Amino acid sequence: MPSGFISSRLDYCNSLLAGAADCVIRKLQGIQNAAARLITGTRKFNHITPILRDLHWLSVHLRIKYKIAMLVNKCLRGLAPPYVAELCQPVVELAGRRHLRSAASGKLSVQRTVGRRNFAVSGPDIWNSLPTDLRLSSLSTATFATSEGTSVPQH
Repeated sequence: MPSGFISSRLDYCNSLLAGAADCVIRKLQGIQNAAARLITGTRKFNHITPILRDLHWLSVHLRIKYKIAMLVNKCLRGLAPPYVAELCQPVVELAGRRHLRSAASGKLSVQRTVGRRNFAVSGPDIWNSLPTDLRLSSLSTATFATSEGTSVPQH
């Protein structure tokens, strides 16, 4: 079974799981771990992190954050639909907030809302957690996707 098939099935709509309960993420992580063991022929009790690293797979939690960061990058580059892009407002473009330090660091405005799972909150929140030099860079989407600095913080 090719690893691309497994990755694509795990990635299907996983950005909808941003902020989901840990028990849901753990179930998907268990599936990913089992798939990695099946592909590599690794025994059940061997540590999984080196195996995932050798396969160049992010954990499910980080895959979700990575996918959302990529969507925000596309929004800021004009490559996303307008109804999604309007949810990613740079602080520098907001009247009265242009002179804040967050405006100079490439941060996005995070909407105040009850839920933290919607893209209007999770997208800017994940983007703001990226390193400043990555947020301010003018990397193309393809280069951003493969950049060493694209590692999404684990907090």
